[in-house]
This record gives sequence, C-alpha cells and structure tokens, in this order.
Amino acid sequence: MTEFLPSSPAAERNKGPILEALRGWLPAAGSVLEVASGTGQHVVHFAAAFPGLTWRPTEADPARLGAIAGRRARAALPNVCEPIALDVFDDPWPLAGSVAAVIAINLIHIAPWAATEALCRGARRQLSSGGVLVLYGPFKERGQHTAPSNAAFDESLRAEDPAWGVRELEAVAAVAARHGFAAPRLVRMPANNLTVSFRLEPVHEARG
Repeated sequence: MTEFLPSSPAAERNKGPILEALRGWLPAAGSVLEVASGTGQHVVHFAAAFPGLTWRPTEADPARLGAIAGRRARAALPNVCEPIALDVFDDPWPLAGSVAAVIAINLIHIAPWAATEALCRGARRQLSSGGVLVLYGPFKERGQHTAPSNAAFDESLRAEDPAWGVRELEAVAAVAARHGFAAPRLVRMPANNLTVSFRLEPVHEARG
C-alpha cells in the first residue's frame, strides 16, 4: 500500500516556475539548505533537476518532518538529506557546515516580520562567501500591491494573524543589506509572485 503523504496544490503549481528561476542562480555543485520545506514537494523536485547539489530540507513543525521524510524515501534520490528540525528563530541554526544557497518558499509573509530578520541573519552565518539567499512569494513593490489578488491575500493574512502579511520588497532588501547581501535580482512568476535572489557579498580582508 502506498503511504499517504500530504500535498500542497500551490507547491505543485509553482515548483516548475521556481525551478526555472533557480537555474540561473545555483552552482553546479555544493549544498542547498531549504528553510521551512513544508510537504517536501519542492525539495525532491529541485533535487531531481540538480543532481550535482546536495539538498538539505528543514522544518519547524515535527509533523511535517515526517511528511518530508516520507516523500524523500519515495523519491529515493541520493542527493536529498534526512530532514532536520529547524526554526528560523533558532540562534544559531543547529546545522553543521556552510552551504552554497539558502531557499525559503512562502515563508516570510506567513510569519511575523521578525522572521525576515532571523532568516537573513541565519543565512548570513550559514552561507559560504558569494552564496545566495532565495525567497519566493508575493511582495509589495514601492509600497504598492502588484495585483488586486495580492491585496486581498494580504488582507486575509492579517485577518488570520495581524503579525503576518505581504512584505515590501524594498524593506526586505534593506534587512538583507544589513546582513551583507547585495541588491536583489528578480524573476517575475505566475500568480503575481516573485522569486528574489540576494547574493552574499564576498568579505574582503583589509590590507596593512
């Protein structure tokens, strides 16, 4: 009997477009850390397309860790690690070794604003020099929603939890910059979302 695994229709729809955006930003080899892997649909899809990369899924919800482990076992991909318990607010993150990229899909708008700061801080510590932080989701640009559907979504999020909401891209970029990341690069996605990449600036040692 096939094990039932929870599935997200949104993840199924957006995994292909996100993958295409990642092709321009990820290296051929190294490790990629996914924060808040959810059902695991993204990580196994990306791992199949990037066999030279090692994928490290994480999740704060213990129940979802089981779902990710089940999907990993079903996919039987050698480049997907066992999922690790990680809350973005952990300080420091309980992970060993540096990674080439940190990915967070549909996270910062379904979390308090402090999660954006925690994500950038944790990614800065975990990334190797020149590594990338990649975010996917809806964003405001120059203080405005990019579509009426995003405005309605923002309203529904704030009704569920006043600390949640669609974030302003410029505000997120400012937080990233404080943690050593370069200006964002954007790929516009279906359903009025963005995939945003922030590259960690190399650290230059002062010369005497």
